[in-house]
Amino acid sequence: MRRFPPERIVCLTEETVETLYLLGEDRRIVGVSGYAVRPPQVRREKPRVSAFTSADLPKILALDPDLVLTFSDLQAGIVADLVRAGIAVTAFNQREVAGILAMIRHVGALVGASDRADTLVQDYERRLDAVAARAADRPRPVVYFEEWDEPMISGIHWVSELVEIAGGREAFPQLAPMKSARDRIVTSDQVIAAAPDVILASWCGKKVRPDRIAARPGWNAIPAVRAGRIVEIKSPLILQPGPAALTDGLDAIVAALA
Repeated sequence: MRRFPPERIVCLTEETVETLYLLGEDRRIVGVSGYAVRPPQVRREKPRVSAFTSADLPKILALDPDLVLTFSDLQAGIVADLVRAGIAVTAFNQREVAGILAMIRHVGALVGASDRADTLVQDYERRLDAVAARAADRPRPVVYFEEWDEPMISGIHWVSELVEIAGGREAFPQLAPMKSARDRIVTSDQVIAAAPDVILASWCGKKVRPDRIAARPGWNAIPAVRAGRIVEIKSPLILQPGPAALTDGLDAIVAALA
């Protein structure tokens, strides 16, 4: 990193983009992921330089970044290319609510906005506590969250935690902490046996088809299917481990469980 705080930041996933906007530090962003849609103006204000598992390295280098922010092992190849090119990289890998809050604090520290980041985190913590308190005395429906349909993948850890905060009961609590999606693959028989009262689905980048879920063999025995409680939550709201998940994503879960 040639300057501190860095003046030219490239964000290769959405959650750091939204965090920098919320901290009032968006002027530092010079490039973003093509999946960045929050806040809405980012699509017209910032050049797109990457997908999720691929990036336009020459385009990133042409932006002369002081720092590139990445997420997860899936971007490890991009990180290696950037490091070989002499670019400073901070790679996040948050997989739970506490990790999301830590990421916000870390980003704040990187841009010299620690106080604002702490305030933002404290606001989120109060919000999470308030949602959990409202749900505390209500019946807790069993919730199956489907992150992908072929193969069926159950919800990642932060999603599972938000389901519990919202007043649900995770159908596969033993799988939620697994970092790899392949370790969260479930069978149709397992979902039927879990008998979820609500099915939430977010097929990353693909529209959810509740009719297809309901038509799976044997799924007419599942309480959620019989009651028509199959709800899509848009992936930018819930599958980005950042502010969106703690706000609109959580609100969408609460609404689905009401």
